Amino acid sequence: MHVLLTAVAALWGAGTGLLVPRAAYRLAVEPEEPWRGACPAGHPITGPAGGWLGRSRCADPGAPACAARSGFGPGTAGVAVIGALIAAALAAAVGPRPELAVWLLAVPVGVLLALVDKSVHRLPDLLTLPLAAAVAVLLGVAALLPGSGGSWPLALLGGLVLGAAYFLLFLINPSGMGFGDVKLALALGAALGWYGWSILVTGAALGLLLGGVYGIGLMALRKAGRRSSIPLGPFMLGGAFLGLLLGGIGAG
Repeated sequence: MHVLLTAVAALWGAGTGLLVPRAAYRLAVEPEEPWRGACPAGHPITGPAGGWLGRSRCADPGAPACAARSGFGPGTAGVAVIGALIAAALAAAVGPRPELAVWLLAVPVGVLLALVDKSVHRLPDLLTLPLAAAVAVLLGVAALLPGSGGSWPLALLGGLVLGAAYFLLFLINPSGMGFGDVKLALALGAALGWYGWSILVTGAALGLLLGGVYGIGLMALRKAGRRSSIPLGPFMLGGAFLGLLLGGIGAG
């Protein structure tokens, strides 16, 4: 049963990962710019959900020579593999508990946020705010089901606490942290808080630690200075992922 669940989760992560690069390409713009609506050659992006769903390829039948027909945005295969590994690891750690469905639904959104932030140092409200609301609501549903491994009140409180902590960091050093990080912290705090305060602190600390190590590494390689900004979102998500693994294993 556990092996089958892990395999199904991996397929989910891979399948949704195939759809992430197109959305990442469209969202990876500066704050004052509109979402991309055309391939790199200028052909309109069409498809389901207003062109947001589908493979990252130009589908304009009148543009057979378009270089974007071979793909644009982040590498699709690599994103699919990453999605599969993350989803499989969560399934293996959490097992058949209701909250696993919440984590799996959040996987493609988390991967998408990481890619966009890495590209343009931006975490769009289009993703962070719905993610925070969805995690809070869905964990409330999971808490009503038998076999859940966490606490919904702690999840809600965790979201508020981590969001407040990041807001304080933002006020202290607004040049080193974006307000998108604060909004992302609401969702990550709720997810980590589900498993208790120790997991919340551990996941949050790991995210900051990973970001710090990355920044120090860039400075050591002379690719960044002390005042250079780094995309913190991928590291926040990475720390939360590790925290959820620990929480899932501990709840077992």
